[in-house]
Parts: sequence; structure tokens; C-alpha cells
Amino acid sequence: MDAVQRRLMFEDECILVDENDQVVGHESKYNCHLMEKIEKENLLHRAFSVFLFNSKYELLLQQRSATKVTFPLVWTNACCSHPLYRESELIDDNALGVRNAAQRKLLDELGIPADDLPVDQFIPLTRMLYKAPSDGKWGEHELDYLLFIVRDVSVHPNPDEVADVKYVNREQLKELLRKVDGGEEGLKLSPWFRLVVDNFLFKWWDHVEKGTLKEVVDMEKIHKLT
Repeated sequence: MDAVQRRLMFEDECILVDENDQVVGHESKYNCHLMEKIEKENLLHRAFSVFLFNSKYELLLQQRSATKVTFPLVWTNACCSHPLYRESELIDDNALGVRNAAQRKLLDELGIPADDLPVDQFIPLTRMLYKAPSDGKWGEHELDYLLFIVRDVSVHPNPDEVADVKYVNREQLKELLRKVDGGEEGLKLSPWFRLVVDNFLFKWWDHVEKGTLKEVVDMEKIHKLT
């Protein structure tokens, strides 16, 4: 891994939770993503995935940088990361800690100023729990908060985090899925994004366009997906 990713792996402390999303401790990002640790100690950490739409209701996708330790160069939703074990990102009230973390990482990864993404504009829709190996050494085991937001923003990707970005409408996303499934152009999707696409995204997209997202909020449930 390069110097930036190495620093983040050892400096960032992820929030460890049980399968009911109760905080049980903290651990380095490095240990949280080692498949050996995940399997032996059942390490599960809190995460978030941001789905950012513009005013034309197009979805922002990012391609993860080649230097990412897990899932390099795969396409995924706008921003996927972790709240850290710090006071501002441990606040449970309406997932405020997670929303604070999302605002921080959207600046870090995509250069979107915090003022352009007020934390009260993020809508936490639900949570999902999944496990996914990346390669023989690394992987994910996350309790993932799915956050939706509709805002027009200027994007300035950080090359340490992001290789490429693009907005897609529904048909363009379906074409991307077709290419991924057909093994075309070496395209790959992150496993968490694919789980959201296959289980939720297109029906939620209807509510994005109608302005009725709050009708499908279900933060009581934790969807266990594989």
C-alpha cells in the first residue's frame, strides 16, 4: 500500500459493533479489514455508503483509486467509508455521528465542501450487514448505514482515494450492470454497492424523484445480506 493508505490504515480507529449495532469497542482500520481477523475474531465495524443525486436525479458514482487496499479500481456509490471512534462520530441520535463522518469523507474524497452538504440534508434510510472478501488478505465485514442526499455539488476528486467519477441515470446504471455481468471492459462493482442495487436502489430511486424518500426510511431494521 502507498504511504497515504498505510497512514490511514494504522491511524484511523473504526467503531466495532455487534450485530445489533451496539458499540463494543474500537480497532484500527488495518485490523478491521484483515480477513484473518474478521474470521477469527468476528470483527464487525460500522460503515456508511452515501448515495448522492443531482437535481436531474442522476446518481454519482466513483471508481476507487488503484492504491486502495480493498477493492481497488471498482466502481461504487459516491462515497463509502467509516465513522471513526471519536466523539463527533459516535453520536447515535438520528445517526448524527455517521452523517458527520459522511460530510468529512465527502470533502476528503471528492473535495465537496461541508457547506454544500449540510448534515441535516442526509437521509439515513436503513442499515445492512454484509461480509465480502477483497482478495486473499483483505476484506470487509460492515454494518453499513445507507445515506441518501439530493444536492448539486462541484466534485474535485482526491487521486489518493478516487480514480474517476461520473453521474448516471437509471438506464446508464443498468447498462453498466450489463457490462459488469458480461465481464466487459474489466468493469467491477463493489460488493456493498451491488447489494444495494440488487435489493433496494431502483425502488428507492422512484422516491428520490418524487421527493418521498422519508416514506421508506426504516432505521429499525438491519438487513443481513450476502
